[in-house]
Amino acid sequence: MTTLSLTINNNLYHFEDLDPRTTLLDLCRHHLQITGPKKGCDHGQCGACTILINGQRINSCLTLAVMHEGDEITTIEGIGLPETLSDLQQAFKEHDAFQCGYCTPGQICSATALIEEVKQNWPSYVTEDLKNPDGALIQEVAERMSGNICRCSAYPNIINAISEVLQKELQKQVNQSKSVAHPSSLDNLDNLHNLDSSLDSSGNPSNKPAVLAAVSGIWSPPPSQSQVHKDQAHKDNANKSTNNQSQAVGDNS
Repeated sequence: MTTLSLTINNNLYHFEDLDPRTTLLDLCRHHLQITGPKKGCDHGQCGACTILINGQRINSCLTLAVMHEGDEITTIEGIGLPETLSDLQQAFKEHDAFQCGYCTPGQICSATALIEEVKQNWPSYVTEDLKNPDGALIQEVAERMSGNICRCSAYPNIINAISEVLQKELQKQVNQSKSVAHPSSLDNLDNLHNLDSSLDSSGNPSNKPAVLAAVSGIWSPPPSQSQVHKDQAHKDNANKSTNNQSQAVGDNS
């Protein structure tokens, strides 16, 4: 048994004789009645239990509570409550980005961390230009959220809600950087300049570029550039193989 102190949603909790095998998810739900994080698959595959550890998203069903003494732990209750919704929570509400709502706490925790990752220019698996990743692309948002499953398939609305808040946050970052930027550092803003044309005068997303294309209906993200290149290479190889076979048949005949 283990003695442990944890800070969750800015509250300090002490535990005596805690079973060291207790996951962070079970500790929240069963010991503290913090029920925002949901137990879905319990194998780290659905993302319903996603919470933030020091600002980074993590599946709480796959990590032990004893591993996190001294860490800053945030659940959906620490992001916002019904009377104090975060921008993302409000956007989910306005875009009807939930159906049953079971996955929504994990989706919002994951998206909260996603926005910070994009603001820090962290690349994703589908990022083409690693030096200047454009995390506002739909493919990027979809890839970064791929660890959170919605069984009701509310993905179009989820993507729209996240994209709206993401663009506003990136625009704020551009404005703040411009206000303090040294001329030599302006080049670092190149990958964000397109956002200027994607927002109207009030800072809300316009309908202009593909950065925030309307996503609706039964939907899957458009292919990334790398996927397009792979498909084209596959077609070229298939055509080359067909031509070689035709030539071989012609030679034999």
